[in-house]
Amino acid sequence: MDWYMMNCELLATCSALGYLEGDVYHREPDCLESVKDLIRYLRHEDETRDVRQQLGAAQILQNDLLPILVQYHEDKVLFDAVIRLMVNLTQPALLCFGKVPADATSRHHFLQVLSYLQAYKEAFASEKVFVVLSEKLYNLLQLDWEQRQEEDTLLIERILLLVRNVLHVPPDPTEEQQGVDGDASVHDRVLWALHISGMDDLLKFLASAQVEQQWALHVLEIISLMFRDQSPEELAALGQGTAGAEHGEDTRELETLRQRELAEKRARALQRPSRHSRFGGSYVLQGLKSIGDRDVVFHKGLHNLKSYTHDLGKEPRRVPRHRQAAPETEASRRSARNVRLFLCHFCQDFLEGCYNRLMLLVKDQLVREKAQQHDETYYLWATAFFMAFNRRHGFRPELVSETVGVRAFHFIEQNLTTYYEMALMDKKEATTWARRMHLALKAYQELLRTVQEMDRSPEQAVRDSSQVIKSNIFYLMEYRELFLALFRKFDETRQPRSFLRDLVETAHLFLRMLERFCRGRANLVVQSKRVRRKKNKPRAPAAPAPLSAAELEQLWEGLAPQLQACLEGEVPLPEDVVPFDAASETPVEEQRAEALLRIQECLRDSRVPQALRLLRSAREVWPEGDVFGAADAGPPEESRLLREILVAPLPRHAAAEPEEPEEEEEEEDEEEEQTVQVSEKEFNFLDYLKRFACAPVVRALVLLLRGYARNSARTNHCAARLLHRLARDLRMEPLLFQLSLFALFHRLLSDPAAAAHQELVALAKFILGKFFALAATNKKAFVELLFWKSPAAVCEMTKGYSSLQEGEGTTRSRVPPWTPQEEQELRELYWKYKEVEGGDVIAAILAHLPTPGRTRKQVVKQLVRMGLASSAKDFPRERKGTRIVLWTQEQEEELTRLFEEFQGSDDVLGNIMKHLTARRSRARVVEKLLGLGLVAQRKELYKKRRRKSHGPGPGQVAKGVPATPAQDSSGEDEDSEEEEDEEDEAEEGPMEEHWVPEEGAGQDLARRLHQEGLAGPLRWLENCLRRVAGDREEDGVSHPVPLVPLTEENEDAMEDRRFQTLLRQLGLRPPASEQESFWRIPAALTPQQLRRVAASIAHRGPSGSPQDLPEPPRCPQDPAPAEPLPAGLGSDSESEEPVPVPVPVPSPVQPRTKRRRELASEDEDEDGEGSGTDPAPAAPCSEEDEEDEDPQPRGRRKRIRCLEEEEEEEED
Repeated sequence: MDWYMMNCELLATCSALGYLEGDVYHREPDCLESVKDLIRYLRHEDETRDVRQQLGAAQILQNDLLPILVQYHEDKVLFDAVIRLMVNLTQPALLCFGKVPADATSRHHFLQVLSYLQAYKEAFASEKVFVVLSEKLYNLLQLDWEQRQEEDTLLIERILLLVRNVLHVPPDPTEEQQGVDGDASVHDRVLWALHISGMDDLLKFLASAQVEQQWALHVLEIISLMFRDQSPEELAALGQGTAGAEHGEDTRELETLRQRELAEKRARALQRPSRHSRFGGSYVLQGLKSIGDRDVVFHKGLHNLKSYTHDLGKEPRRVPRHRQAAPETEASRRSARNVRLFLCHFCQDFLEGCYNRLMLLVKDQLVREKAQQHDETYYLWATAFFMAFNRRHGFRPELVSETVGVRAFHFIEQNLTTYYEMALMDKKEATTWARRMHLALKAYQELLRTVQEMDRSPEQAVRDSSQVIKSNIFYLMEYRELFLALFRKFDETRQPRSFLRDLVETAHLFLRMLERFCRGRANLVVQSKRVRRKKNKPRAPAAPAPLSAAELEQLWEGLAPQLQACLEGEVPLPEDVVPFDAASETPVEEQRAEALLRIQECLRDSRVPQALRLLRSAREVWPEGDVFGAADAGPPEESRLLREILVAPLPRHAAAEPEEPEEEEEEEDEEEEQTVQVSEKEFNFLDYLKRFACAPVVRALVLLLRGYARNSARTNHCAARLLHRLARDLRMEPLLFQLSLFALFHRLLSDPAAAAHQELVALAKFILGKFFALAATNKKAFVELLFWKSPAAVCEMTKGYSSLQEGEGTTRSRVPPWTPQEEQELRELYWKYKEVEGGDVIAAILAHLPTPGRTRKQVVKQLVRMGLASSAKDFPRERKGTRIVLWTQEQEEELTRLFEEFQGSDDVLGNIMKHLTARRSRARVVEKLLGLGLVAQRKELYKKRRRKSHGPGPGQVAKGVPATPAQDSSGEDEDSEEEEDEEDEAEEGPMEEHWVPEEGAGQDLARRLHQEGLAGPLRWLENCLRRVAGDREEDGVSHPVPLVPLTEENEDAMEDRRFQTLLRQLGLRPPASEQESFWRIPAALTPQQLRRVAASIAHRGPSGSPQDLPEPPRCPQDPAPAEPLPAGLGSDSESEEPVPVPVPVPSPVQPRTKRRRELASEDEDEDGEGSGTDPAPAAPCSEEDEEDEDPQPRGRRKRIRCLEEEEEEEED
């Protein structure tokens, strides 16, 4: 950026700082205010960091801020302001942008800011700057805590942050490429300036001082940046040896490279012909086809024939970015010798005086979560680095005692597992999590090496400590399973090769230590954990054998005396028998059928009292149709009903199929209970080693060995030793019969420098020899080279491909084979039931299959194997609500005819649902009507509501009362219907629910509850019902009223299951959602119905009249006692039309056996469609019209207003 392109205000501010004349800087009078203005400008910069870029282009830090810092460090206020500004200017680019930008424009700004930071770092490579910072920090640290002010503490923190920011700047790649090992880079010069100024001594003081604990993480972060490019092994070797020894190591490396080059030259010389010819000649390669049918013509010399491939001259295929190997993050540059010597001495002093204390403080802050996020990475780095330095530089275990122990292993394993899980879940940041996982892995590796070094210690106490640590580590299952998980989830696109290298070396070390630990012990007991998953899938009992008529008659004769005693009251009946479960997802019709089955089972098991109680309770729940007898049935009628149920051939559910162990579950919505069983078992090293005999481990080892020429000798040894363990120790040589590994062996054996890799050469010859020996007997071995193999495949290759079928393999089938006779029977049953429409073919076959124990999956598999079906998808499992999916042409014509027939009625959809032949839900019918174009909007299907007229005539339908749709006897299963209706409810608006209690509902249950001591809650419920009935007559408006129990007795009763059953029988509504807490009296219940319900639960004495409560005065609207109730007010009339009611209250709706939902809309009320007359002003509002009436009666009671406000808050 050009200097003249700066912002005018920014340029004027920078000019007001001062000017540099030679080595002397002259500040302006407004220098302090200008520095503060620059801080203010940086605070309000945009997302491109324009102010930062302009200041970097103007080199303000190099030309102004650093000279001010050096020459005017005595001015405390100016010095503090300059430090604040430099801390802001030198903060990392990642903190400025959040992350590395993906788009080109933002990435350009990011790289520009990074280049300015690299220029700042070069300017800080000055002894004068660090001398000033060190002196200032030294003076501040000399102050006691009583004398140190808050400004002094902030200045200490800012100086540490400034040093951190300067060291954090990454090196310039162009500079690193131009330099060579041993040259002083910018980072080395900064470190040397830091050392000359004495800043390193201050850092060691901060790390060891008791009163400076708050700077522990700052110091650890600075130290980690100081040793960013260093290797602990090289630093340790530098401190012990001389310059000649180091020079000898370099000489040996050069000699190895020279030997490789000479071997290549000799190989090329042998390939050249002795006599040079400018005409190389042309050759025909027989057996190698070209593009056409002819053989390949080779136009080069024979010495180039071995390098010929069909890919010559082709452009290499471009690897997609998401498949490219992860780049290496480790730097391999060697610093200058004097810098390495200084760092080596720093490590020695740090280990002797600071390491244990600093690591204790840092871990305490991490455990207590006082540190920032991901600060544990500095702890992991320090553990790996300084423990490696201590191990190579005269091992002294007392110097690193803080990070050696079971707790250290647990902390690192916990973080490693966390990083591993986050790398699998957070795909976008998987690379970042992989780097953190690499740090944890290196710390874990160094802990193992330290424990191994403790075994070699001459002190017995140290060796005993290592034995205790190893016994704890090898005992726990988590430490043994860690490497298997890392191998199986290794991803070369997310994790670099350096991670794989450390993983292989650590796994090799762990296996070797575990093997040696097992040798000295006869029986090693370790912990074992097993996760058991238990399906909460109820298994239906096996269906009992059907009884003959004579057996049933004989059984009834034995039950008759016991039944007679129960009917006469001599034997008490149980009270805890409930035939209906309102919370169950099973439809009501199916629950009624199940109640019949339960009664029959009780009779067949000679449980007569339970059967009689079930019959009476089911009669109260399902009074319609007299399925369980009439309401006034006597003992003879009940005896006749029980006999009919006993001998009736009721349909039973098929028994649950046994679960196959090797197949997946089809039901995905079943809950699973996972229990971890912890036990102990005897450890076998070979059994543990077999866990590594899998394709992911072998694939990772082959990937690492592809770069054998670049790997260190130890890395190649660890990889070869792991492969040798799998092949030789486990006798699974075919596990390594893989084409990619053989290609690697071919490249290795043809390498001129193969003599440097004798261990790999020996492994290659061993594996190739085993392969050709097997290929002599198994001709399919060459095909097996194309696939990664498992232990089962290895067993098949060596023992025969039929060994698993004969039961010798680990995955042998436990399903009994099908005999030819069974296959013939299966074929006949399939052709018999294939053409049956509407039936399940597999269920019919299972019902008539002679051989018991066959499951549905086994039958389907056998049908596919026999060629009778193409796949298992031909036999879908029938699920609830999915019997009819598509509409046939006849069904569409029927729907069109019904729509035209009932188009002019008040309830079009209700009438269609009543007369529709196919079982469909309301949502499906509405969608089909829209799809056929019969209606344009859902609003046209809403039930038309009429306004209430003043006093309807005897034969006139009451205005404002919606015509109730008939019972949907052909409705779909409850689950599907409720789901579809909920969708309609979300789209079409609120729906009204009507549940009208039957006449005398709940009398028997209320009487039993009264006998059990619930008289108080029953009296409270009766008072609430009567009070609400009076309020609704007084106000003329019906609202849902919550039942709020104010006493502990009433609250316990509301939680009682039988009391809730009584509430449902009375027509009260339970909480509809999580926002509701109380049961409610629905707005649909009229005052007459509420009084009848209250009278039904009132306690009656011997004379039959209610007791304990005075009879309230009868309202004029109530029918006379001798006056019969109209149909619809508790009767079982199945009439479809509303019954005229001679009272100006909302007309009751039809009685139902279960709750039904109606399509309702407030728009119809506003439009007034279908209303014959205008609403009478004096008539009270019905429940449907309550929102259309603006004014409300002023005389309503205050309690009703409070309840209304509560309802509005819950709806919001």
